Amino acid sequence: MKIAGDTGTISSRERFLEAIVQSAIDYAIISMDLDGLVTSWNEGAVKILGWAAEDMIGKPATVFFTQEDRENGIPQKEMTAALNRGRGSDERWHLRADGTMFWASGEMMALRAPDDKTIGFIKILRDRTGERERADRERLLMHELAHRMKNTLSVVQAIVTQSLRNSASLDDATDKLQSRIAAYAKAHEILLQRDWVSAALADIVTAASMNIGLDGSPRIRAGGPDVRLDPQAALSFAMVFHELLTNASKYGALSNEEGHVEATWHIEHREGIETLIVCWREINGPRIASSEPDRKGFGSRLIVSSLQAFGEASVSYPHEGFVLLAALPLVKIQLQSDLSAIEQSAR
Repeated sequence: MKIAGDTGTISSRERFLEAIVQSAIDYAIISMDLDGLVTSWNEGAVKILGWAAEDMIGKPATVFFTQEDRENGIPQKEMTAALNRGRGSDERWHLRADGTMFWASGEMMALRAPDDKTIGFIKILRDRTGERERADRERLLMHELAHRMKNTLSVVQAIVTQSLRNSASLDDATDKLQSRIAAYAKAHEILLQRDWVSAALADIVTAASMNIGLDGSPRIRAGGPDVRLDPQAALSFAMVFHELLTNASKYGALSNEEGHVEATWHIEHREGIETLIVCWREINGPRIASSEPDRKGFGSRLIVSSLQAFGEASVSYPHEGFVLLAALPLVKIQLQSDLSAIEQSAR
């Protein structure tokens, strides 16, 4: 430990204490005189704060406090607390030599001579940045979990209410509920496999096909570039494709022997914005007698409203088969900032 002042005879006990201080490399241990000038700077301080001992001896110890804390007199308040109460504790952001910030817990204590006269102060700091980031992350994740649970319960409530309202019988309601909730649960499973960050559009289509027993069927022709959806968009697409496939199986191109469906997507630049174009087309199914159905059920309304939350979506009923067309800006359906960025903004 670099010490300013007299370099006369050092006792064995003092050498022993100095060795202890120097070996405590996980702690910045800094002594200072009554004016707050550094008199010693251990290896832990070098490691944590970045300044070499020779650069800090005789300099104000306030250098590793933030500008805001210096302006608010925090170092002086810690010294006053150390004098009046024996110690001054803090947990706050501090500065390293390279200008970066770190979260530290610290203690400021009065340094006394054998005659009990106060001769200076000693400051002990420990870098707690990792613990602070973990705590912030856990807090954010708990907030996100509560938000997701609320959204999930709202969606399930809507599924239950609308399925019962639009069902012809109790058995019909049971079938609709089971299949819709299963589709929603499958989308959650896909998201969980990627830590709830994103889901591939192709995987959502595959999961919807699997949910109604048509996984790998040549009658479902789907394809497009690899597009990753954020969790909200992925869940919405899961319900949309489930309803499309269910309707096609009951009334459309999958209800006979010859029909098939095509689900395609590609990226276009529209007015300088990358936009996902999704097209669902039913081919060779029963001919549609009317260009507009007399009554639209929950499934039909869900298809359009879910996609319109992210962009433009429309359906048409040509005699050849049902068609859905959607244009969705990528910025609205893909995750734009990761958790680390959220954590940074939360500081």
